[in-house]
Amino acid sequence: MTYAEIAAALPKTAVTSIEGLPFPLLASGKVREIYDLGDALLLVATDRLSAFDVILPDGIPGKGAILTQMSNWWFEQTKGLIQNHLLPDQPGELRRRGITEADLQLRSMVVRKLKPLTIECVARGYLIGSGWSSYQKTGAVCGIKLPPGLRQADRLAQPIFTPTTKAPKGQHDEPIDDAQGAATIGAELYQRVKDTSLALYKFGHDRARKAGMILADTKFEFGTDDAGSLYLIDEVLTPDSSRYWPAESYATNQSPPSYDKQFVRDHLVAIKWNQGPPAPRLPVDVILRTQEKYLAALKNLIG
Repeated sequence: MTYAEIAAALPKTAVTSIEGLPFPLLASGKVREIYDLGDALLLVATDRLSAFDVILPDGIPGKGAILTQMSNWWFEQTKGLIQNHLLPDQPGELRRRGITEADLQLRSMVVRKLKPLTIECVARGYLIGSGWSSYQKTGAVCGIKLPPGLRQADRLAQPIFTPTTKAPKGQHDEPIDDAQGAATIGAELYQRVKDTSLALYKFGHDRARKAGMILADTKFEFGTDDAGSLYLIDEVLTPDSSRYWPAESYATNQSPPSYDKQFVRDHLVAIKWNQGPPAPRLPVDVILRTQEKYLAALKNLIG
């Protein structure tokens, strides 16, 4: 679909729950509902928004559709680097399973049944967020020693791989180093996902740069089939899983303006929320401006 078609089809109010689907619900995540189709899974992205690993009471209208359509675009772009979990002919798969409502189609994926890895794979090209916080305290990020004197938002000499645990909903992911990651999923598989994550980050960074954006960091998730083949799963290079900055306003010694939910995080920090449930309501202007940022990222890439 084109950007104009996606933007025109977005709902006016946030869809924070999915009702009426006739499939068994396997899991409900921070954003996605996962249904069992028998031979496959159905992933439906709601408009829910989480910050600091807590689901907020207010969603962002159309966010789930934006995330799904951006992921589909990136899955197509990156299939030369790694296979992904999408079944071929997504429109046909959705229709065949009786998913015909336009908004539901926009926010849905029919995917292979795979075994998700138990780590989240984070690649960073810039020193920002939790990486910057860690560097200020220890001079390192996930056990990777960095040169002294780096500034906030500095570009790193080489992108680094900084995985985390995969915490249950409502709990915080914790950073781990290479040794812990290898012990968790096995040394050979860990090296594969590390190499693949860094290759995907470089590809995403270069493509985003052509669209006038900087991909500062991003999170990937992977799964394996019964034969041990590796697949890229979940979402990929979206504003929820990545930190995008406008290239024209990039500067160091600050947290640059972004296309992602950092705008919401900054608001929550400013009101001194303790980052534990229950989360506060979001003002209408924060919701609308956040939606604008998601749409702007999508337009830059595929518009």
